[in-house]
Amino acid sequence: MKAIRYHETGGPEVLRFEEVPEPAPGPGEVLLQVHATGVNFADTERRRGLYDTKVPLPRILGSEAAGIVTAVGAGVDPALVGRRVVTLTVGSYAEVVKAQASGLVLLPESVSFEVAAAVPVQGLTAYHLLRTVGQVREGQSVLVHAAAGGVGVLAVQLAKAAGARVFGTVSSEAKARLIQELGVEEVIRYDREDVVAEVHKRTGGRGVDLVLDAVGASTWAGSLQALALFGHLVSYGSASGPPPPVDVEALFAKSLKVSAYWLHTPHPPGLHHRALEELVREVAEQRLRILIGLKLPLAEAAEAHRRLEGRETVGKVVLTVRSPESPRYRLSGK
Repeated sequence: MKAIRYHETGGPEVLRFEEVPEPAPGPGEVLLQVHATGVNFADTERRRGLYDTKVPLPRILGSEAAGIVTAVGAGVDPALVGRRVVTLTVGSYAEVVKAQASGLVLLPESVSFEVAAAVPVQGLTAYHLLRTVGQVREGQSVLVHAAAGGVGVLAVQLAKAAGARVFGTVSSEAKARLIQELGVEEVIRYDREDVVAEVHKRTGGRGVDLVLDAVGASTWAGSLQALALFGHLVSYGSASGPPPPVDVEALFAKSLKVSAYWLHTPHPPGLHHRALEELVREVAEQRLRILIGLKLPLAEAAEAHRRLEGRETVGKVVLTVRSPESPRYRLSGK
């Protein structure tokens, strides 16, 4: 099978489209014919050697896939073969990938593979930021940095659905229009406006209850300043560099809370699966909009990385791996 691997860390040019052995499913696993896989900023950090560095090279990137089950391992219901599914997994920049059967979510026919592949990483991240960690409630206010990004476009929709007043930071007029279409009332152009000043002006000096920050170093101080009394800052990334150490003394004046979220932290059993099922259902019922800003074939993964790192994309970046009509993998009656 074909896959995208890197043998040494570095820029997008280290990604190779090459032949690799096809995996075999073990107990509790399935083999998934990948039709689409998502690209995430963490993939670029892994490729550069900045994140998740203990995994030996060469390595296949990717952590989410949508496709068709083609084989099952011991202990797995054979009725899954031929089913359309989406899941979190490892090594999904490939034509075929192994996945845990317990993590599969069945796809309604109304949800395409490309749309489904855009949901697991960024959808679950947005879901847990707001519901598991931030516990946002109706009437609260939420500031989402990089609101037109992959997590951002989902976070603002979920925050709106929870009844929150949403503030979103963006860097262009096109991105501003996009998040306005998603229902963001308070759009802040951080490239030409002072985010903290705008937040306080628009809240009558109160600030916001929750800040979701994946930017890190360049936004950290402002994120804290933008918080209201008893406000909560959740860090979930460091696109501009790691945030500084937390100065606990600086939190006392407004009794602030600072926390962090990582999708790969061990979660309570079944939590990811239930959340992903809910997200897919919301997408199928058109209550959650998935924005695919860039779609490229698997062989062009390096270009996808270049454009993602260059901040040339909005929403989700997806790699298409195989069309459903591919004769080698077409299943009878499917």
